Amino acid sequence: MVVHSAGLLLYRLDPTPQVLIAHMGGPFWAKKEAGAWSIPKGEYDPDTESAQDAARREFREELGVDPPETDWAELGTFAYSSGKKVVVFCGDGAGFTASGFTFGTFEMEWPPRSGRTASFPEVDRAEWMDLDAARDALVKGQRPALDALEAALEALPGA
Repeated sequence: MVVHSAGLLLYRLDPTPQVLIAHMGGPFWAKKEAGAWSIPKGEYDPDTESAQDAARREFREELGVDPPETDWAELGTFAYSSGKKVVVFCGDGAGFTASGFTFGTFEMEWPPRSGRTASFPEVDRAEWMDLDAARDALVKGQRPALDALEAALEALPGA
């Protein structure tokens, strides 16, 4: 079964490009930094929802705030080594403040094999990072989206 996923990558020029990414929540990621961040994204069913609508919904679910009203451009579809693919849309987030978030939650058995269920945030923080820092922070499968964003920004008039 094919799993479809979509996300929003906000950027701002401050004066160099920065992106808004989120640190994954839960016990597995708690003490990790490198490779433990993600573009706000999630799964969707293409038979009932467009990729862009899903990306906006997932942004809202993960961060607890609506994405800014901006023009969204599709950066592309990026494949993970697992075969999962994510469609990423970018938009100018100038003026969007990385604060006031109410993170969505998920439940899982914790500790493992304990029979107890615990609730954890889907992400535990979101921050603006320059592209080099974001490249180190993001999970490997999402790093090519930064290359695509960088190329798109270089193609802008006046860049």
